[in-house]
Amino acid sequence: MRRRWGCLSSLCRPRRGGRAAAAPLPQPDPPRLESKEVEEHGASDKVVMENILSNNDFSEGLHLWHPNGCHGFVAVEGSGYHHGIRPHSGSNYAVLTRRTHNWQGLEQDITEKVTVGTEYIVAAHVRVHGELNEPVGIQATLKLEGDGSSTNYQSVARISASKDCWEKLEGSFELKTLPRRLVFYIEGPPPGVDLLIDSVTISYKKTERAASKLVSGTENIISNYDFSEGLHLWNPICCHAYVASQWSGFLDGIRGSSGENYAVVSKRTESWQGLEQDITDKVSAGTAYAVSAYVRVDGNIHTKVEVKATLRLHNTDDSTHYSPVGSLLASKEKWEKMEGSFCLTNMPKRVVFYLEGPPAGVDLIIDSVNVTCSGYQQLKEVKVPSGVDTIVKNPHFDEGLNNWSGRGCNICRHELTAYGNVKPLNGSYFASATGRVHNWNGIQQDITGRVQRKVLYEISSAVRIFGSANDTEVCVTLWVQEYGRERYVSLAKNPASDKQWTHLKGKFLLHAPFSKAVIFVEGPPAGIDILVDGLVLSPARKLHAAPRPRIENVSYGANVIHNSAFSHGLSGWSPMGSCRLSIHTESPHMLSAILKDPSAKQHIRGSYILATNRTDVWMGPSQLITDKLRLHTTYRVSAWVRAGSGGHGRYHVNVCLAVDHQWVNGGQVEADGDQWYELKGAFKLEKKPSKVTAYVQGPPPGVDLRVMGFQIYAVDRKARFEYLKEKTDKVRKRDVILKFQGSDAANLFGSSIKIQQTENSFPFGSCIGRSNIENEDLADFFMKNFNWAVFENELKWYWTEAEQGRLNYKDSDELLEFCRKHNIQVRGHCLFWEVEDSVQPWIRSLHGHHLMAAIQNRLQSLLSRYKGQFKHHDVNNEMLHGSFYQDRLGNDIRAHMFREAHKLDPSAVLFVNDYNVEDRCDSKSTPEKLIEQIVDLQERGAPVGGIGLQGHITHPVGDIICDSLDKLSILGLPIWITELDVTAENEHIRADDLEVYLREAFAHPSVEGIILWGFWELFMFREHAHLVDVDGTINEAGKRYIALKQEWLTSITGNVDHHGELKFRGYHGSYTVEVATPSGKVTRSFVVDKDNAVQVVTLNI
Repeated sequence: MRRRWGCLSSLCRPRRGGRAAAAPLPQPDPPRLESKEVEEHGASDKVVMENILSNNDFSEGLHLWHPNGCHGFVAVEGSGYHHGIRPHSGSNYAVLTRRTHNWQGLEQDITEKVTVGTEYIVAAHVRVHGELNEPVGIQATLKLEGDGSSTNYQSVARISASKDCWEKLEGSFELKTLPRRLVFYIEGPPPGVDLLIDSVTISYKKTERAASKLVSGTENIISNYDFSEGLHLWNPICCHAYVASQWSGFLDGIRGSSGENYAVVSKRTESWQGLEQDITDKVSAGTAYAVSAYVRVDGNIHTKVEVKATLRLHNTDDSTHYSPVGSLLASKEKWEKMEGSFCLTNMPKRVVFYLEGPPAGVDLIIDSVNVTCSGYQQLKEVKVPSGVDTIVKNPHFDEGLNNWSGRGCNICRHELTAYGNVKPLNGSYFASATGRVHNWNGIQQDITGRVQRKVLYEISSAVRIFGSANDTEVCVTLWVQEYGRERYVSLAKNPASDKQWTHLKGKFLLHAPFSKAVIFVEGPPAGIDILVDGLVLSPARKLHAAPRPRIENVSYGANVIHNSAFSHGLSGWSPMGSCRLSIHTESPHMLSAILKDPSAKQHIRGSYILATNRTDVWMGPSQLITDKLRLHTTYRVSAWVRAGSGGHGRYHVNVCLAVDHQWVNGGQVEADGDQWYELKGAFKLEKKPSKVTAYVQGPPPGVDLRVMGFQIYAVDRKARFEYLKEKTDKVRKRDVILKFQGSDAANLFGSSIKIQQTENSFPFGSCIGRSNIENEDLADFFMKNFNWAVFENELKWYWTEAEQGRLNYKDSDELLEFCRKHNIQVRGHCLFWEVEDSVQPWIRSLHGHHLMAAIQNRLQSLLSRYKGQFKHHDVNNEMLHGSFYQDRLGNDIRAHMFREAHKLDPSAVLFVNDYNVEDRCDSKSTPEKLIEQIVDLQERGAPVGGIGLQGHITHPVGDIICDSLDKLSILGLPIWITELDVTAENEHIRADDLEVYLREAFAHPSVEGIILWGFWELFMFREHAHLVDVDGTINEAGKRYIALKQEWLTSITGNVDHHGELKFRGYHGSYTVEVATPSGKVTRSFVVDKDNAVQVVTLNI
């Protein structure tokens, strides 16, 4: 199992015309720009709004702007304005015409102009022109292109605009990660309507420091900085250089950025070739220097290229070190200002400053180079917070690189701003790992003897990268040498950039005894430097669990949707976006199927709301419900929907909750126009929102949407539980008659009997891992509370054969022996995994008969080795969500896997296994689709013996789960819950949710086993799903699980009747009976089998 998408999504959506996804939330009122353009921040600092858009007023025509699939031009005063419309400001505006889709507009690439974590304010004046009689929507959008072919869209501003006047479009955005490419564009009006745009800005706050902030000594230490003396004191590095001036003629007409001269470095055959100047006698240790230069490039290039400022330090031991000072991406279109800084910790024998960077064959052009003293650094002492026992020695590099070493690469300590503009985040120093040729190269420290097993530790570090404009993942990893094996434990990871420090935080606990432990920072591809500003590792503090939240004034079963039957027209309803809403009455023959359900008759009145003129997927009927919801309460969602007209296929429809700046999935279904489809779902709010809007959305633009019987109501779990207890009694218990015989049997009338069930025969299990069972406390909890197991990873193909031909069954052998020793039954998970990103690279490289041969080898290798030892096998995991093998080998490959597995191990029950089937949150995996898949497999001769529902769920609703189980039961196959975990940060809420699922599954006659996907904190697939805290404390969820298992054990006291019998009804499983006979107490044991008939048990006394 791997991490899935959660119920909270980003504001991104697939491109129009692609597959519809959950829609973005319409933007709340955007933040407005401050009325004052400049904010004073002290005597000499000021904050200004810096616009990152080029040609924002269209004074250069459409330079750097691109019409997106339509025609565009700039209307100017001299050539006549578009239909006489005057600009809002200035004398120009852009016009987008011949638009055939609402997404067509005007765009500009801003990839190189934005940084992660910076808030950008968007503003533009817009209006429309064309045949229209009412305002239409205009929006500003970001297109985020990731690696590969993934593209997402983020709405940043939206407004209704008319043809009568200019309107100001405002919004904001902040990026958490940088995509490969980022494009800003304005779009929105319906096809045929012209879009007019005037004065576009994307601004951020920039602090400018006045000269008075500089320490005395601002004289530029670079001689001939403006090349007014030609190349005097400058030296080309293994290349050619000259000075272009007004008198000698500028290069290709390029004028200087300042003054009349600039240097041209040409005939470059290596990227490091450039222009240098010796500054040894002009710098001193402990002094901070600011660097700036105007640069650009020229040559046969079409993209920006990197230009760098570097120090070459010749040390007294004749070694040479290179220290980055500053860098930027330069183009041949305009001058760019490169800035940086440095401070020397020690004074080397020689210091050379130089500019380098562009690829071979590209000319480097340099104007006005400045290196000035910016102050004398006050080195501040950084200490670990008091009371924290840090495991890592010299965590902030205050003692140089003592205790640290390079992991296959070089490491250096830097003071102040030695890496260009990079400044330490916390203290005075940071370290770098350079010369990396593998992603595992980095900086490390041996912490053997300072960490202990079964103790929880916290890790914290600040990292960034140098040498790549793209974000890349940086990890903190622990290498542990255990007895007989070595392991790599991931402690923390995050995407890092070259623009700012990124925090890494994590926790870990070691189960097994170990002889050596090394912590290290790694991750980026070869050639990228890792910068580390401190690494603190300390024992974690115990956090007190939050109390049970108070849930008051909840009206269970009451619909929070106003006017859901539309008896008052559109009262309470409003359109999401610019679509149109109207009320209609459905014909009786279309309602007959719905009204067969008695519960539907209560809220279906025959009227429905119709949404037309939908120009985007998120448009549909909506209602504000903020004040009607209570926190920590599970709400059930229900609606009947139709999409489009008959015969045009099915469309994705879902209920969304716009909760402030996020959307919550309230349920999904695929629907068409031929009939009504029931949509089900659930949600829960954990934090007080300021605004909640419920709306129905999903079909593509132009597809009409009909909604009837929309309900959202709080679920009364207590009432449901009482019903389930009665159902459980019928399904999991049996009538038993105990008959006593023997020499004392005749004298037993009236004797007291105590019956105690020792074990319920129903399978309750959990996944385990090889390293986990080394923890005695974890293993003890497992053995006491579970009778089945599944291996979390150790049987998966990517684990047993990570590299082709190198088999690893050591871990699965040892886990199997552990289970055998403790009489634990085992499920096999999994033979294959249909989702491509869970397939190891060497398998992905195979095709045709080579791939088929690998599949056959996998089946033969594993099933012959473990024949008869696994009761079940998940044959091909998650076939509703992936198609790796089917795409490459055809439709029959899945059935082939089942057929071959059965031949090799006939005793094992073969399962399908998938997620999101039972909770209706995913239209890809419904009970109907799983049934269709199983029937297809069976028709191809696949011996499907069981249905696995993973059970990764967040807001369980009993009747939704039960309905799904009922539908799947039609196949007559046993159903197992194979990977159950329920997540909630508050452990009391988690316990309540877990109880819902456990009671529903245990009460259903088709469910024959429940396997949890872990139980111990930190060793769970999903966070906040554990039953036992990392220190071994059983939390509220764990207590609830144990209490339910205790509830499902029968305990009886009674007396022998005059027939020498005792009748009772008990759960299936093992029992002991204690009988008080005339000669003393006698104890016997017996088993109640699973059957419907009365079981007679005869006991000799």
